Amino acid sequence: MSNDYQIVGKNANAPFTLKLHRGDGMTLLAMNWKVAKPPRDFVGFALEYKEPGGDRFWAIKNRINFPNPDGSVNTERTSSRLSPIQKFRWIHFPVNAEMEGQFIYRVTPVFMSTSGELSYGEAQEAGIVLARETYPGKLNVTFTRGFVSSQAFVDRYITATDGMETLIPDKADEGLQFVPTHPKADEALKWMGFEARSAILEVLDAAIADKTALVRVVCYDLNDPAIVSRLEQLESRLRVIIDNSKDHKLDTSAESQSAGRLAATAGANQVKRQHMSNLQHNKTIVVDGKDVKAAICGSTNFSWRGQFVQSNNAIVVRGKKAIQPFIDAFENYWENDFVKGFGPTESTDWHSLQLTGIDAKVTFSPHSKDEGVLQSVADDILGAKSSVFYSLAFLNQTGGAVTEAIEEVTKKEGIFVYGISDKRTGGLDVHLPDGKIAPVFAANLSGNLPEPFKSEPTALSGNGAGTRMHHKFVVIDFDKPTARVYMGSYNFSKPADNENGENLLLIKNRCIAVSYMIQALTIFDHYHFRVLQAKADASNKPIQLKKAPNTGQKPWWDEDYTDLRKILDRKLFA
Repeated sequence: MSNDYQIVGKNANAPFTLKLHRGDGMTLLAMNWKVAKPPRDFVGFALEYKEPGGDRFWAIKNRINFPNPDGSVNTERTSSRLSPIQKFRWIHFPVNAEMEGQFIYRVTPVFMSTSGELSYGEAQEAGIVLARETYPGKLNVTFTRGFVSSQAFVDRYITATDGMETLIPDKADEGLQFVPTHPKADEALKWMGFEARSAILEVLDAAIADKTALVRVVCYDLNDPAIVSRLEQLESRLRVIIDNSKDHKLDTSAESQSAGRLAATAGANQVKRQHMSNLQHNKTIVVDGKDVKAAICGSTNFSWRGQFVQSNNAIVVRGKKAIQPFIDAFENYWENDFVKGFGPTESTDWHSLQLTGIDAKVTFSPHSKDEGVLQSVADDILGAKSSVFYSLAFLNQTGGAVTEAIEEVTKKEGIFVYGISDKRTGGLDVHLPDGKIAPVFAANLSGNLPEPFKSEPTALSGNGAGTRMHHKFVVIDFDKPTARVYMGSYNFSKPADNENGENLLLIKNRCIAVSYMIQALTIFDHYHFRVLQAKADASNKPIQLKKAPNTGQKPWWDEDYTDLRKILDRKLFA
C-alpha cells in the first residue's frame, strides 16, 4: 500500500489522465484530456469513491444539475453519474477520511447525445491513503473546517429550531460560561473544528497524563472552556502568557477571566499578561515531558471563533530538538515584554526544527527594526517559477512588501496565482488568476437560490459574526522540488514583523506544500462560487450544467482550452 501524496491513474485506454493529490482529510482529483480537445459531446466527469475495505463505489454528489426542458431542475439528480462535474479538478471530503488504508477513486467521462441521453467512456482508477498524520511522530499538518456558511454544514446541523446560537456563544467574553444546547453539539463542533481542534486537545490530554511534562502556552484569544479546563488540570506544571492588548485587558474579557482561573491553579507567578509593542499574537503550546515532547503553532486561536468559525491551521511538531526553539522563545517572551528586549534575542533568527527528512525552520517576532523577515518572504514570492497560492487574513488591511510582491507576481505570464484575503472595508477579496479581484461577504448563500441549495447562516452578531478566513500562509511552487510554505500566526505585515509576538515557519517539502495548496484551493473555490452565484442572481440566470452544444454553440469546456489562465489551471494539477 502506497503512502505517496500524489498518485496517477494508469489506464492507458482512458481518453484522459487522472492525478490524485493528498490533502488533510481530503483529496484533490485532477483530470486532463490526453489528446487535443475533448469531443463536443463530452459533458463532464462522473466521480465515485470506495472506502478502505469497502465493496462498492459511492457517487460523489453535484448540486448543479442539467435543466429540464421547461428550465426547471430535478433536485434528485445529485449523483455525478447523472449530473457530472464540469470542471477539470475537484476536491473531495470523504465522510470517513480518518479510515486507514486506500480510498479508491473512479473517474468516468460522461457524454450526451443530441436527445439528451447520457453515455459513459473508459474510466480511470487510482487509490490514495489519507493518512491522519502527515509525518507520524515528526510533524502533522491540521486544519479547522471553517465553513459554517456552507451547504455541508446546513445539511448536517442547521434546522428551524437549532441554529448557530445553540452551538457557539454570541460574544467572546461569554465563552467560558457558554454551554451548547444543540442536540448534535458534540458532533457539530467536532466537524467544525476538524483535525486542528482534535490535535490541540490530544496534545493537552497527553500533557496531563505525563506527570513529568512542563507546559508553556502563549495565547492571544483564550475563551474555549475545554482548553482552559485542561490547562487548569496541569496546576503548577503550567506557565502561560496571555495577551492583554485592547479589549483583552478588560476585567470582563475572557482572557482576564482565564488568567484568574489559571492563577488559582498554577500559581499567580505562573501567569503573565503581555502585548509586546502591540499584540502578543502567538498561539503556541509546548509540552516537554518524559513521554511527550510536542509543540503546536499556527493561526488557530484557542477560542470558539478560532476553532469553530474561522478557517485556520495548526502545526504539531514532535521531538526534543524540534520543540527547543519554542521553549527558548517562551523564555525570551517571559523575560522581555517589548521589542527592545526580545528583538535582539536568538529567537528572532531562523532555527531548524531538525526533523529528519523535513526541511523546516521557525522564527519568532517581534524583530528589531530593519532586522525582520518580511522583505525576504516578499523576495521569495517574487522568485516563484510556477505558482503562488495564499490565504492571508488582513493582507489588504496592512499592505507592505508581501502585498506588493503578490500584486507583482500576479502580472507575470506563466505564474499561476490563486488567493484570498480580507477586504479593507469588510468581507473578503477573492484574487482571481487573471489579476482581477472579486469581493465576497461572509457571506453566505441566501435569497434567490436555485434548488437544491439552501440558505446558509451568517453566524452571530458578536463572537461568530460572519465566516472569516483567518489563515496566514503562502505556498510557492508546490509542483517543483523547491516547493515551500510559509505559515504561522504571522500576518505578513510590518506590525507582525516588528511589533507583535508571532510565530512563522518555513517548510520546504512537497508533501506539506501540496496539503496547503489544496487548502488554498478549497477556500478559494468555496468563496469564488459565491461570487459566481451573486452574478447569476443579479442576471437572473441560475447556475446549471451545460448540455452538449448544438451547432454554433460552445461546449462547457471551451474556456478551459482558450483562456490562458484556465489552460494553466487545467494543466498545473494534472
